[in-house]
Amino acid sequence: MALQQEIITALGVKPEIDVDREIRTSVDFLKSYLKTFPFIKSLVLGISGGQDSTLTGKLSQMAITELREETGSADYQFIAVRLPHGVQADEKDCQDAINFIRPDRVLTVNIKEAIAASEKALRDAGITLSDFVRGNEKARERMKAQYSIAGMTAGVVVGTDHAAEAVTGFFTKYGDGGTDINPIFRLNKGQGKQLLKALGCPEHLYLKHPTADLEDDRPGLKDEVALGVTYEMIDRYLEGKTIDADAAKIIENWYLKTEHKRRPPVTVFDDFWKK
Repeated sequence: MALQQEIITALGVKPEIDVDREIRTSVDFLKSYLKTFPFIKSLVLGISGGQDSTLTGKLSQMAITELREETGSADYQFIAVRLPHGVQADEKDCQDAINFIRPDRVLTVNIKEAIAASEKALRDAGITLSDFVRGNEKARERMKAQYSIAGMTAGVVVGTDHAAEAVTGFFTKYGDGGTDINPIFRLNKGQGKQLLKALGCPEHLYLKHPTADLEDDRPGLKDEVALGVTYEMIDRYLEGKTIDADAAKIIENWYLKTEHKRRPPVTVFDDFWKK
């Protein structure tokens, strides 16, 4: 099997989607998981103001609302978590996303002091963080806060991982990649836009340039600049189309070198890195 088809199969991407069906698939997936494990009462998700968390948040709230109506239980809740590092540059987008999602509960945890304390503790031990590693520290601190909230609310942490992110490994290991359940896994970036449009999301939230915005030295760095390839090209590749050979090589190189991010911790029984 050619690598492109192997990747498409592994990530479950469809060349075309029925938008309403995909919305229903994600919502029913979340509901089914919570109904299977009755001790789980909340979905917890960090809201950044970008496309992926806006879509996942909307789907999560829809699932919780339907569960309450179907079960008659008021215990179910969706908790949206704001996790700024100081003052976030696109705070208005975050608030617009919250207004669109209309979550049951909104919590704000400012991670700036926690990051400063962690960095000082490491510096005292003789380790000075680079800007890039400090960025990963932010992603992991955000996930740590979400798990603390989930632990205190009988919840699970919802992830925003999708096919265009998974294929490139464009997430922090045990940061935004360390979640319990990922309802939009299988969709590429453009397909996520289609779902948001159908759900009535304000255009500026899904038409904005995606950015992880983790590095202090390069604030607002666009994902496509960091990756060296556009999401449009990644989407076409994941849909099985023939694309520019150089772009395909970049995507495949990202996929191969980030395989460890898509797997549990490596054991003596694993040999994927030897292939």
